Amino acid sequence: MNIHEKFFSKIGLYYLIFAVSALIMQIIAVNVIGTIDNSLLTDFNVLTILSAICNYILPFPILYYLMKKIEIQKLEKESLSLKTFLVYISITLTLMWIGNIIGLAITSAIGTIFQTDITNPVQTLINSSDIWLNLLLISIIGPIFEEIFFRKFLIDRTIKYGARVSIIISAVIFGFFHGNISQFFYAFLLGGFFAYIYIKTGKIIYPIILHIIVNLMGSVVSLFVVESTQAIISNVYSSTDIAIVVTYVLIILLAFLIGAISLTMYKKAKFNGVKTQISLKNPLKTSLINPGMILLIIFFIAEIIYTLIY
Repeated sequence: MNIHEKFFSKIGLYYLIFAVSALIMQIIAVNVIGTIDNSLLTDFNVLTILSAICNYILPFPILYYLMKKIEIQKLEKESLSLKTFLVYISITLTLMWIGNIIGLAITSAIGTIFQTDITNPVQTLINSSDIWLNLLLISIIGPIFEEIFFRKFLIDRTIKYGARVSIIISAVIFGFFHGNISQFFYAFLLGGFFAYIYIKTGKIIYPIILHIIVNLMGSVVSLFVVESTQAIISNVYSSTDIAIVVTYVLIILLAFLIGAISLTMYKKAKFNGVKTQISLKNPLKTSLINPGMILLIIFFIAEIIYTLIY
C-alpha cells in the first residue's frame, strides 16, 4: 500500500471500530435490559431510545478520539440565499423519493426471489414508537450526530484529496451505515448531496437542517398523512384529514418538480476556495479498495444480509 491507500485504510478501520462499538453496546444494553425486564424489549419506545443511545451518544467519544488523530483542513464558509436553500430542500426530497423507489424495487425483487417479505426495520420502529420520541430522537438528535459523523469528521479530513473523493466516501459510508437495503440507496444519494452542500458552504448547519427535514417528513409528517389517508379511505374523515393529504400531495408535486428540473440543469460543481491538494491517479480505487475500507464494507454487507435473513 502507498501512503494514500494507508490514509483511507485508516479511516475505514476507524469507522469499523465505531460501527462495531455501536453494535457491541447494543448487544450489552439489550442483555442488561432483558435481565431487568424482558418485556421492555418488546416496547418500541424503549428500542427507539436504546438505538439512539447506542448508535450516537455512547460511540461518539470513540469516533471523535480516533478521528482527532487525523489532520483537518478547514473549508471556506459561504452563506446560501433563501431561494437556493429552498431549491436544495426540493432536491433533497426528490433524491429521497428516488432512492426510496430504488430501495423498494430491489427489496421487492429480493423478496420475490426468496419468497419472503422484507421489511424496513427503521420504518417499523418509526410506525410503532411514540411520535414525540420520533420527533426528538429520529428527526433531531439523529441528523445532528449523523452529519457530524459522516460529513464533518469525514470531509474535513479527506477534502485535501478533492471534493469528488470526499463526496463518494461520505455517500458510501453513510449508505452502508444504515445497515439495510431499504435505506441504503436514498442514504447514499442524500449522503452525497449533503456532502456537496457542506463542501460548498463550509457550514455543517445546512446539511443538518436538510437532514432534519427529511427525517421529519419520514418519521412524523408521514404518520399524520397515513392516518388521514386511512380515515378518508374508511369514509370517517374530517376536513382536517383532507387538508393534510392535499397539502402533502401539493408539497410533494412542487418539490419534485423543482428538484427534478434543478437536477437536470445541474452543471459541473464549483466549490469556492476548495482545491485538490493531492491528486490521485485512481481516486476510487485508492479511496475504496484498501484493507480498512474493504473490512468496513464487508461488515456492513454482513449486517445487511443478517437483516434480510432475520
